[in-house]
Amino acid sequence: MHPTILILCTGNSCRSHLAEGILRRALGDGFTVASAGSKPAGYVHPLAIKAMEEIGIDISAHHSKHLNEFLNQDIE
Repeated sequence: MHPTILILCTGNSCRSHLAEGILRRALGDGFTVASAGSKPAGYVHPLAIKAMEEIGIDISAHHSKHLNEFLNQDIE
């Protein structure tokens, strides 16, 4: 089982998804990386998706999640 890193923010629509995508690329398969928000916006901002495409990272399948989804998980 891999350690899980959770990136938290408010809306989980932009910055946290950027960080999630970059960390996944940088850390490889040794970690599980996720992001969530306290008040999720319900979408990933299109400009965040475009910015990540420009550096070769696809986050188009990401979706906005509430931090409660991770309450009972072992998070680093």
